[in-house]
Amino acid sequence: MPEGDSIWRAAARLHSALAGHELTRCDLRVPRFATSDLTGRTTLEVVPRGKHLLARFEGGLTLHTHLGMDGSWRVFPAHGTWHGGPEYEIRAVLGTARHTAVGYRLPVVELLRTADESRAVGHLGPDLLGPDWDAERAAANLLATPGRPLGEALLDQRNLAGIGNIFKSELCYLAQVTPWTPVGDLPDPATTTVRLAAAAHRLLRANTGDRGTRNTTGIHRRGQELFVYGRARRPCLRCGTPVREAPQDERPTYWCPRCQSGPSP
Repeated sequence: MPEGDSIWRAAARLHSALAGHELTRCDLRVPRFATSDLTGRTTLEVVPRGKHLLARFEGGLTLHTHLGMDGSWRVFPAHGTWHGGPEYEIRAVLGTARHTAVGYRLPVVELLRTADESRAVGHLGPDLLGPDWDAERAAANLLATPGRPLGEALLDQRNLAGIGNIFKSELCYLAQVTPWTPVGDLPDPATTTVRLAAAAHRLLRANTGDRGTRNTTGIHRRGQELFVYGRARRPCLRCGTPVREAPQDERPTYWCPRCQSGPSP
């Protein structure tokens, strides 16, 4: 599932391909906007907002998309061959004289006035990779529901925008608590939540490059890039105890039963 770092990279690719150029093609393959046409408009910028993408065009229009679980934007040369899925999975096509951006399996494709963007993303908490990032406000959001399990609170984009299931498990490991630990039961909750928010910011920033492999450990050997995520039954990199896996809110969740204290299923 795309997380804040991968959305940031997608926005950068789209911005590089489209910004400053006039659209020569626009095809929005969703019923509500199937007749909308942005051809002739210049793309001003493409920016990420948490896990959302906002492509802004002259004339005060924004194309809002969300990648969901397995959506993607691919950029091709204007006359190149598209690849990324079958034709019926394409939801949006934006083309210039030099590039074509194709959106596959996008669960959200919405054209709105730029002045109304808050209607789509105004509910989000501070963006971990955005200009509005504020660790203390993110921490206050987390603390607002002290009985909520930390893993669920981190995934709630209203608290802080950009964390997905991978970073959820990794951050709980770094905090040395299980994802089922209530926020209010963290050691010194006020301080710990600020440190967690700051750690989330550092991790996502560190993963905005083009290495292609997400890394939280600082180790670049294959299979050791992440502390616990995807490592069920494999030894913890710190203590050697087999990593465990269980669902939390229907999502696979990983933790080390020795390095992380707190409740578990």
